[in-house]
Amino acid sequence: MAGGTGTLGRHVVDALQAAGHEPVSLNRSSGADLVRGDGLADLLRGADAVVDASSVSSTSAKASVAFFGAVTRNLLRAEREAGVAHHVAVSIVGAAKVRANYYAGKALQEELVMAEEGGWSLLRATQFHEFAAQLVEHGKVGPFQVVPTMRSQPIAAAEVAAELAAIAAGEPAGLVPDLAGPREERMADLVRRYLAARGRGGRVLEVPVPGAWGRGMRDGSLLPDAGARLGKQTFDEWLGDVAPGRAGAA
Repeated sequence: MAGGTGTLGRHVVDALQAAGHEPVSLNRSSGADLVRGDGLADLLRGADAVVDASSVSSTSAKASVAFFGAVTRNLLRAEREAGVAHHVAVSIVGAAKVRANYYAGKALQEELVMAEEGGWSLLRATQFHEFAAQLVEHGKVGPFQVVPTMRSQPIAAAEVAAELAAIAAGEPAGLVPDLAGPREERMADLVRRYLAARGRGGRVLEVPVPGAWGRGMRDGSLLPDAGARLGKQTFDEWLGDVAPGRAGAA
């Protein structure tokens, strides 16, 4: 399990354990370095599958490409050496279309995985409900909460994790149908509702991000196609779980 302590990864670990599996985290504390590739093959011996839910906090295209390129190549190489038959990767719906900033790294990750002759599954999902909370954490500017102009169809990370766990337990399936949330939302509205549910004030400013990255956020490139599968939990239902007793204010 790569990225087992992140927003998505911790839910994947829980889902795997609930299904009776024994996930092993690939991190420095376990003797592995995803970026350098040190120690991976030894930890992977005997594993049936590897789920890659790793991520990088930077939105820089250069940093994202360097991270996802290194991690994906290292994992695939170590899996071949250790005899692991199934690599499970998760990407973002529309990343291959936008190919800018953070999405540039995810697009490269997809290409590297799909270039393998077999033994892989790739799931594309839309942004998580949790993304609104991350924007609140990083977007405070004085009395304002700055949010990019963005169309999204968010899904609960726990639902994506359950799907990844099920995929990992099965045979390699290649590119599986996309997974998205139940309905389209504007990111600024999600942030307003999140702040209200948390009992926090502040004016939300919706700002268009320049360049290909911002254009992809605005033009629907990050929305699912008609054939995508839809999750069940709405953003407001998720709010009721993370902010009990306050979500009615949203």
